[in-house]
Amino acid sequence: MTSDAGRPEVGGPAGSLPFFTTGLSLSRQASEKGHDMRHDVLAVERAFLMAFAMLWEILWALILGFVLSAAVQAVVSKRQMSRLLPDDSPRSLAIACALGAASSSCSYAAVALARSLVRKGANFTAAMAFEFASTNLVIELGMIMVFLLGWRFAVAEFFGGLLMIIILTVLFRAFLTRPMVEEARRQADRGALGRMEGHAEMDMSVTEGPLIRRMASAHGFTAISHYFVMDWAAIWMDIAGGLLLAGILAAWVPEWAWQRFFLGRHGLVAEVWGPFVGPIVAMLSCVCSIGNVPLAAVLWNGGISFGGVISFIFADLIVLPVLNIYRKYYGGRMAMFLLATSYAAMVMAGLIIEFVFQAIGLAPQARTGIVIEPHVTLNYTTILNILFLALAAILVARFMKTGGPHMLRMMNRPASQHHQHAA
Repeated sequence: MTSDAGRPEVGGPAGSLPFFTTGLSLSRQASEKGHDMRHDVLAVERAFLMAFAMLWEILWALILGFVLSAAVQAVVSKRQMSRLLPDDSPRSLAIACALGAASSSCSYAAVALARSLVRKGANFTAAMAFEFASTNLVIELGMIMVFLLGWRFAVAEFFGGLLMIIILTVLFRAFLTRPMVEEARRQADRGALGRMEGHAEMDMSVTEGPLIRRMASAHGFTAISHYFVMDWAAIWMDIAGGLLLAGILAAWVPEWAWQRFFLGRHGLVAEVWGPFVGPIVAMLSCVCSIGNVPLAAVLWNGGISFGGVISFIFADLIVLPVLNIYRKYYGGRMAMFLLATSYAAMVMAGLIIEFVFQAIGLAPQARTGIVIEPHVTLNYTTILNILFLALAAILVARFMKTGGPHMLRMMNRPASQHHQHAA
């Protein structure tokens, strides 16, 4: 049976699929599939380009932040830390925050070093204060927040970080019992491996002589180069993951979806909802350290509240991989306790920051988080990137010439294995 056009009749009963199709319909289907594939390829390409563009925008600030952090670490001895944190007094907590702000911003290194402090006799609460300060009060985090979100976010994150540590201390004093701490110490003393063990225990600090002379000495320059490269090696995956995830979400998730999820048009409800849901989004994203700032910019543009952004950034220490390390380090009971108290402190700090900054007129109104369109031009950013990449190259060269590669291979091993290997 043929149609009027002389082509085989392929129509079947209503609702059924034909066994044959025309050349024209085949070409149309192929064209539609080709269009879909090109659209998908372009979307993936756009996500990668946006991730690169965001990296290019913040690169010089990242390098500067890591250089400053490395310089501070080069003159602060980790061997003295546990001795300085004997209790949870205001003095010990202030020292813990100062030491944390002067340490690496890597979440895994912060968690490993806090466990090391606990094993060496430091107060558990003070060790946790140090850990949270390490990822929330560091220089490089503030610099990236200024560039991607604005100075108001950086100020809010700093004071919110201090507030979160205070709330966490109050919760510890109220609910953390001596038997729980003793059980956690016994588990910590078993030495279960997490991540960045060697990096956490590495101490190349120069402690003799005036501060400037220590930094300018050959030993100080070597120490700075080692801390700089090791810190980059510790968190480059988090930075890359955060930028890629931010690029993917910015390219693929429509604005209306964020608005609905964050209740963007519901005023007070959205302001309260943001700090509650921010840490949950962070937990599921599994992006930690400073890698969550690009994603925070996407969420802010999408409609999450000001306090929600702050609580989201706080939550790098309760992402799922870190919770698993808590379980290894301190046992399941303490891991759940740290999750509950940390989440509560993050939510409360985010809510307080939201409404206090609104009351004093510092809460930003325009949603102008920088999610850069894919382009690179010759401007001050490019010039600064070239200059700071040159500085980074100098530090990497020093690192390579002074035994750095060997230390890099040992950064995921505990100090005891370092000694065995050296023997």
